[in-house]
Amino acid sequence: MRVRSFTGHRSGTSPERKRGNTTIHYHRLMTEPVKLTLVGGGGHALVVADAALRAGLALQGFYDDDSDAPLAQGTPSCPFLGDLTGLEDRELDGSPWILALGDLGTRRWLIDRLYKAEDDAAMVIHPDATVSESAVIAGGVWVGPRAVVHTRARVLDHAIVNSGAIVEHDCLISENAHVAPGAALGGSVSVGNDTLVGLNATVLPGVAIGSGCTIGAGAVVTQDVPDMKTVRGAPAIESS
Repeated sequence: MRVRSFTGHRSGTSPERKRGNTTIHYHRLMTEPVKLTLVGGGGHALVVADAALRAGLALQGFYDDDSDAPLAQGTPSCPFLGDLTGLEDRELDGSPWILALGDLGTRRWLIDRLYKAEDDAAMVIHPDATVSESAVIAGGVWVGPRAVVHTRARVLDHAIVNSGAIVEHDCLISENAHVAPGAALGGSVSVGNDTLVGLNATVLPGVAIGSGCTIGAGAVVTQDVPDMKTVRGAPAIESS
């Protein structure tokens, strides 16, 4: 797990890289906001870009297979840099970037493809989110407005804690998992890699959800969910 944070800029200060409990300061004078590259330009990119701007970052541009993606125009917007299929990790190396598209399968493909640029994956936390000082937020994570990440929770690389989601104490959100808007996870819940916890779903305390799962919108999950399963309903049951 790599932990990197770019949360804005104050004149005369530097961004910080965090690994575990160690903070490494870049010893150079910063006269401009850090410029963030977005990998994706659709609807999810709009909310990531908005959060980045509100956190004091600037936008370098975006990669997408559609040069006329929503992020190319309107507010917020930034320049189109190239398509996703041709994107190489060397193009991102040395500058902060974040995945800014919602499809978990495409995100996984990009994570594997861009592995050598992993050290530069930056977290973006919306200023209206609440994140405990004892929580661990890894590189590439996006935390949306009014989301809550509570005491000792861990959110691993490239995960999404979307708008208004609640991740309670001691939870584990694994790599590339997505906790959708309004979802609520009780204490000590674990969510596996590449799993979607859908809109307004509720997961009771201590439940373990495997990798590659889909938890349907509004589901109430009362028991563990094995890998690669889809569950829906209240209480949630497996769906074919």
